[in-house]
Amino acid sequence: MPFLFYAVVTSEPFDTKKWLLLALFFSWIGDCILMFANKGELYFILGLVAFLLTHILFIVLFTQQTMVSISFKKPLFWVGFVCATIYLISILSLLIPTLGDLKFPVTGYALTITIMLKTALKGTFDWQGNSKYVVLIGAVFFVISDSILAIDKFHSPVAAASFSIMITYLIAQFSITFGILKLNQKKN
Repeated sequence: MPFLFYAVVTSEPFDTKKWLLLALFFSWIGDCILMFANKGELYFILGLVAFLLTHILFIVLFTQQTMVSISFKKPLFWVGFVCATIYLISILSLLIPTLGDLKFPVTGYALTITIMLKTALKGTFDWQGNSKYVVLIGAVFFVISDSILAIDKFHSPVAAASFSIMITYLIAQFSITFGILKLNQKKN
């Protein structure tokens, strides 16, 4: 995360740079807190809060990008929107019976990350250039990473969970950062 943060800090200025830096900062804070998750549930909850803030910042970041089109008029946008909603309902249906006192926080988190995914999806129809697809890939990988984590923690053990969570998380962070930097790169 510090390398991605450095790449953004040293990039040329763009209007939404502060939102990307804040999202990366809270991701890094979440990473650090989750290293202590085995010490108690409080660390997991604080990590969840840090990543909740990350996803809210990604939503703001994505909605602040320069728009060149209107996604709501395109049927393919609505197909993706419905698929993301079905996935949200499915993952919550799987997890809610095993969440106990964490039903509401995890549901709120799942709803927020789904909104983040939907704003990235909207961007693929609204933004200019191929980098918009890289941002969407990053958002999808973030959902995959968090889904593996949630299933492993709350439902049933996932084989090679730590590796799968980290590799999908790293792909997500790199893709979103790289995509946003490319979207905002000045044309010479």
